Amino acid sequence: MILQLNPSIYVDTPLGKGHALFLIDYGMHQNSCWIVTLEDNGIVKHFDANDIIICTNFTYHINNERNGFTTESEEPKRV
Repeated sequence: MILQLNPSIYVDTPLGKGHALFLIDYGMHQNSCWIVTLEDNGIVKHFDANDIIICTNFTYHINNERNGFTTESEEPKRV
């Protein structure tokens, strides 16, 4: 099954940040494949689901802790 992501999802990949455009699901015995256009150069690459991390989204509280935020009202932790 191929799913077009509309809108695209902002993700981190081993090659840098990018926008996930499509998701290919091969079934329960194989990892999904993410098709991502890289932000730096626009190259389209395929990534295994294990290589993708959804970028921080403050509206939906996704991965806030990854960038040092634990709640909406707190300042970022200084490391």
